[in-house]
Amino acid sequence: MESLSSQEFPGAGRPPEEGQPAAGSRCWVVARQLLAAVLLLGLSLGSPVLLVYLLRSCGPGACDSPACRALLARALASRNASASAAPCADFFSFACGEARGSRDPFQALAEENKRRLRGILETLGSQQPGSGEEQAFRFYSSCMDTDAIEAAGAGPLRQVIEELGGWRISGNWTSLDFNRTLRLLMSQYDHFPFFKAYLGPHPTPPHEPVIQIDQPEFDVPFKQEQEQKIYAQNMREYLAYLNRLGTLLGGDPDEVQEHASMSISIASQLVQFLRPLAQRRAQGKPFQVVTIDQLQPLCPSSKELAPAIDWLSCLQATFTPMSLSSSQLVVVHDLDFLKHMSRLVEDQLQNHRDFLQSHMIFSLVGTLSPALDSQFQKARRELSGKLRELTEQPPLPAHQQWLKCVEETGTFFEPTLEPLFVREVFSPGTRSAAMELFTAIKDALVARLRRLPWMDEETRKKAQDRVTQLQVKMGPPEQAPEPALVGQEYNDIHLGPSFLQSFLSGVRARRARIARGFLQPFPRHRWQVSPWGLSAHYSVSDHVLVFPAGLLQPPFFHPGYPRAVNFGAAGSIMARELLHIFSQLLLPGGCPACDTHALQEALLCLEGHYAAFPPPGRAPFNGSHTFLEDAADVGALAIALQAYNKRLLWRRGEATLPNLDLSPQQLFFLSYAQVMCRELSTQESRDTHSPPILRVHGPLSSTPAFARHFHCPHGTLLNPSRHCQLW
Repeated sequence: MESLSSQEFPGAGRPPEEGQPAAGSRCWVVARQLLAAVLLLGLSLGSPVLLVYLLRSCGPGACDSPACRALLARALASRNASASAAPCADFFSFACGEARGSRDPFQALAEENKRRLRGILETLGSQQPGSGEEQAFRFYSSCMDTDAIEAAGAGPLRQVIEELGGWRISGNWTSLDFNRTLRLLMSQYDHFPFFKAYLGPHPTPPHEPVIQIDQPEFDVPFKQEQEQKIYAQNMREYLAYLNRLGTLLGGDPDEVQEHASMSISIASQLVQFLRPLAQRRAQGKPFQVVTIDQLQPLCPSSKELAPAIDWLSCLQATFTPMSLSSSQLVVVHDLDFLKHMSRLVEDQLQNHRDFLQSHMIFSLVGTLSPALDSQFQKARRELSGKLRELTEQPPLPAHQQWLKCVEETGTFFEPTLEPLFVREVFSPGTRSAAMELFTAIKDALVARLRRLPWMDEETRKKAQDRVTQLQVKMGPPEQAPEPALVGQEYNDIHLGPSFLQSFLSGVRARRARIARGFLQPFPRHRWQVSPWGLSAHYSVSDHVLVFPAGLLQPPFFHPGYPRAVNFGAAGSIMARELLHIFSQLLLPGGCPACDTHALQEALLCLEGHYAAFPPPGRAPFNGSHTFLEDAADVGALAIALQAYNKRLLWRRGEATLPNLDLSPQQLFFLSYAQVMCRELSTQESRDTHSPPILRVHGPLSSTPAFARHFHCPHGTLLNPSRHCQLW
């Protein structure tokens, strides 16, 4: 077959059987060789008849490589080709008719990547003692030693609680300094019960790394656009979970109940202080830059900020080895939240110091549950399962110890495992083919920017320059770190005597590694994505877009796939990530020089277009907070299709998949849709994407070429009378 790789990079890193052209492609090679002679001979020799014969006989070839056979099996297993799943009426059912939660392609690929990582970890036992590979093997082995973890029981966790001062429900509590406990939680346990602090690029140019203070995360959804009945059920389940934790740690049931109820009350009050990002943007304050001494002022008249927290001490301990001072600038995402949070903490310290301590312990136990014995893990899984059931989400996959252990080992030993994983799954030929695909997508975006009616010339020129100047990384960094530097990453990881202690040592070492990375000039730390992960990452500070090796795998991408598959699946993913760079332009005030009337018309068209679809699921769907992702979905499909059509114009003999009875263009749209195949369920409140059925039907119905290639009658769901073009 003639794959993207075989066209652009002959023989680059491909197995021999996948580098052979299909019959149709060989025919086109012959046709090209004869074309020059045909043109020279002219009409006198009847050459047009010969040319027409060659063109008609050189149809697309069928791809029969192992990679294509596996892709075909997946497509046939997922696709619903019955008459009831008419592509023009419901393409999601046509492409994903048999899809259920377990067939989510991202979940399946994530698990496959972890299986590969598991195979690597289980072969590292013979490495040099003290090396990163040997430590990774020992950590993974201790995680898999469930007998030892069960034998230790709650003992290691009780030791942690005692180091934090204990808590009243266990009968051994010392009323220590609140900020001492908070400092330990942040620096030693990577736990933030009242706010979240992390290192990230500054929101404005030149995007230098800076400490950011954001809203906290919560174990359960606290009354976010929920019905009162569901909210009450959530709280009952969460209370039962906290009661179970306290009982497992030896607390008296009545006292546990009281402290668990107060912990939920504290969390509920914190939630009331939160302001959504959209609201902060509308008020012109999506973030504020302040100094540490402004958060914790020495002047009593300035106590309206957040004086309950010893910010300098807590942040310095958390981000060691960085050297901080009271004049250090930090980015605060919601200063009003910090003010209210500080007052709540001060009130609790004056009246209920023991309840405040219990709240911090309860939330810490939840964070540490993956490293605890089966009773704690089971309690956590059952809580998650019940909460998902209440919100009509699909159940979680069955618990597998190896999967949890691979995830944790990968988190703590990523610098060592990265080259081993990439060497196994990402050949130079795969990288070259992926770069060629991205170049085609990038060129298509530049071309589309020239035709946007709402974009002014200056903004258009800047946008085109940003696209052309963008760096892209496929797989791992080109420069691997020095072995000596990799070895230094693990000097602070001390394994044993319990798995919890090994886990906490890994937590501390990883946090220190991140802080050291931000002090180094080499921007390796800004990748923020593991090689076996599935999320692309854009580094705004370096203007670099990263696609990890784990994402550029079957079923989304393979050098031996037909181009229709690579452009429809991986190409649309790449285009979506490119458009995210320009999402700010679509926000109010994001493009002052643009034609705001034309832009608003395009946005309203898109909003009305999505609102016309039947609501997915039983609960009403509010698409107002998904419009940025909707715009990216529609634009990504248009860009990927334009890039694919250009390749077809210059490269004939497109390969197909046998037994699907689909043209190359139809295969392109099928591949796009099957990226979205997953269970139809109610959206999580924080999900900024539309439900999967809308992510398929919205873009396809905005693409006239889809209706043309599937012969959809005018006026059907996926061939409406009006189409929207935003990108």
